[in-house]
Amino acid sequence: MIRVNVEIELDEREIQEDFVRASGPGGQNVNKVSTAVQLRFDVARSPSLPEPVRARLMALAGRRLTQDGVLIIEAERYRSQRRNRDDALKRLVNLIREASEVDPPRRPTRPTLASKKRRLDSKQRRGETKKLRGLNPAPDS
Repeated sequence: MIRVNVEIELDEREIQEDFVRASGPGGQNVNKVSTAVQLRFDVARSPSLPEPVRARLMALAGRRLTQDGVLIIEAERYRSQRRNRDDALKRLVNLIREASEVDPPRRPTRPTLASKKRRLDSKQRRGETKKLRGLNPAPDS
């Protein structure tokens, strides 16, 4: 079991990993060894996720989410398969943690009397400036 936070734990069988060849540095190693990791996690059908977390995770995932509701995380930052695997798993856990945090609801506030006065004063000054432009027509050249 992979512990995400106090109430969420993922079963390792829910995560599928595919190893592919990475692009980038690595010399001859990059042509021979499949070190990049494609981690797949089925968000839509995961029994480990509560419904509100699932909805926020699907919104957070963006283009990493397929139409079937599968989250794909690609990791090829490191030259070793193990480090890329750990990196992908860490990114998945961080994404789920972020989705499990609920933002406090916004409490609407009213503008202060001073801010209303400043706004009206600046509108008054702007209007005066524009009025003066119409009084003095520019001489023809």
